[in-house]
Amino acid sequence: MSEQLRPVEIPRELLLKAFEESRKAFPAECCGWMSGPEKVSVDSIRPCANQQEKGGHPIASERGSETAYVIDGQDLLELNRTFDGDAPARLIYHSHPNGQAYLSPTDREVAASPWGDGPAYPVQQLVVGIDQGRVVEAALFAWSDEAEDFVEIARYEGGNV
Repeated sequence: MSEQLRPVEIPRELLLKAFEESRKAFPAECCGWMSGPEKVSVDSIRPCANQQEKGGHPIASERGSETAYVIDGQDLLELNRTFDGDAPARLIYHSHPNGQAYLSPTDREVAASPWGDGPAYPVQQLVVGIDQGRVVEAALFAWSDEAEDFVEIARYEGGNV
């Protein structure tokens, strides 16, 4: 397996924190990132405010926060700064309040470089599927040079959060 497609190790407690952020934001989508000093794992989580209600989504500005997310400009600057630090972002996460963990066509387009040459950021993408009653599932996606797209590389059990 290429290093690019090796799932970042997410400790269960950080996964649960992402689940909790998903619950707090429900019925809106949550968003944020996880960082770590090692390429293969994360050890911290950074929730962000979903600014979609203010518009500004690069390709879906008409959507509400229940079906799209936009990381705030200041948070986005901080995300970019992590790549020059000791613990860069290793994955970006967001939730789907329809209970399904998939990378939608819109998610894929936003996560890809606008020049069509790979991912916009050197991170994996975690999607948390949450519904009214529980976190149903979560899935992790990574860019595949071979597929020239994001592919699912890991799936996680949800929980009553």
